[in-house]
Amino acid sequence: MKIKINHQQAMRYSRQILLSGFDLDGQEQLLASRVLQIGVGGLGCACAQYLVAAGVGSLTLVDDDTVELTNLQRQVLHGEDDIGSSKCASAMASLRLLNSACDIDTIEQRLDAQTLEKMLAQYDLIVDCTDNLATRNMINHACILSHKPLVSGAAIRMEGQIISFQPSATAPCYQCLSALFAEQNLSCVEAGVMSPVVGVIGAMQALEAIKLLTQYGESLTSRLLLFDAMTSRWQEFKVPKNPNCDACN
Repeated sequence: MKIKINHQQAMRYSRQILLSGFDLDGQEQLLASRVLQIGVGGLGCACAQYLVAAGVGSLTLVDDDTVELTNLQRQVLHGEDDIGSSKCASAMASLRLLNSACDIDTIEQRLDAQTLEKMLAQYDLIVDCTDNLATRNMINHACILSHKPLVSGAAIRMEGQIISFQPSATAPCYQCLSALFAEQNLSCVEAGVMSPVVGVIGAMQALEAIKLLTQYGESLTSRLLLFDAMTSRWQEFKVPKNPNCDACN
């Protein structure tokens, strides 16, 4: 769907429109885009606010959890008055204050594989802001079947990572990565996490999503960025396709 930008939108997003190669066309593509974000915790709060502020046209948030006191250290869309409330509802209220023109929807339940696969046809891109391996693998499988791009992020302790995937016969998928690194299924409850680390990775997820949606710049497709917050250093690795991967072969 093509959207023609109006004068008010041109003023609001002028700092992006000024970017060489982004221009009005890039902003119009962003305004026409539909994003499904799964998870509204630390990563999701940071990611969603930048997607909405940047002018993504439609954002659907998926999370079945409620706000707890321990969330407030890093989940910046929720406040003290939101404790006990749905994370989706809390995040949506904050995001609508940020940009009332963005079409924000919520799904306050945990999606099974079949439901997720049926839903994906209506979205241009999926952002995985979840915190467990089983859910990430399920999202990855649904994206492969639906041929949808996936932006995946993770953060724990003082470490973070981000990568994107675009399904093809020759490209790796998230399960290729998780098998390669023998990922442990740890959460912040067991291992802890520093507040700004999830903000850094969540913001990077938003940036990567915007670049993929608008074909702007060089994406992180099949390229893993690792962030070491203890030393403030980034490392990059090219992720190979696993010829024995059960998900993408």
